Amino acid sequence: MYRKTDAKMFQVSTLQALALGYSKTVVEVGELMRHGDIGLGTFENVNGEMIVIDGHCYRADENGDVSEADSKTGVPFSSVTFFSADSCFEIDGAGDIAKLKEWLDLRVEEDFGLNSMYMVRIDGSFRRICARSESGFRAHHVTLKDALSETQRAFYFDNINGTLVCVYYPDYMDGINASGWHLHFISEDRKLGGHVFDLSLKKGTAFFDKLTDIQIALPHDPAFDTYSLKSASKDEIKSVEQGK
Repeated sequence: MYRKTDAKMFQVSTLQALALGYSKTVVEVGELMRHGDIGLGTFENVNGEMIVIDGHCYRADENGDVSEADSKTGVPFSSVTFFSADSCFEIDGAGDIAKLKEWLDLRVEEDFGLNSMYMVRIDGSFRRICARSESGFRAHHVTLKDALSETQRAFYFDNINGTLVCVYYPDYMDGINASGWHLHFISEDRKLGGHVFDLSLKKGTAFFDKLTDIQIALPHDPAFDTYSLKSASKDEIKSVEQGK
């Protein structure tokens, strides 16, 4: 399949910064969409979960309801790319998110891609999606875990069709983003979605895009340099990623 020579991951800020509470606008949605048509992230003040799909940027609110984000909405953290699938696989079910991640890992290993990045789109039918999102928390230097403890809500979607947007970063990039897999979901009708912490997949089609280049847009705000990024707790990041 044809590959764009300029294919890359475009990332806004770092997960370490977000985890430590830097949730100010780095770019706006309109600028973000000039760098990709698929991806995930969050919005200023961690005001909902971001799902970018088919060139549209959607926001899942604290109830799992989805609306299209305004181009002027601020973005503190995101990963997007212009999608160009290298490979496609049918997946005949996964009982939980651990099984799905094992299946994704195997495809990456077979592609000799463990030290590369991936954007994966899975269009499928699901018995259940266990997800979460949040409302905004207007405070800085408050950790992501503490902010989500105030605003995060979990919800479930049963017998639903939709798309998983899956981002993979290798272990050595841990801190820039979460190492391993990070999954967001949006329903086929674009009405429901969120950050996925568990699921049951009936069947689906997975499209893989291997990426070996990255551009990171760091904040220009002097306050960004007051954060000691290496102090970000890996345990807290992992607990947030798992929806705890």
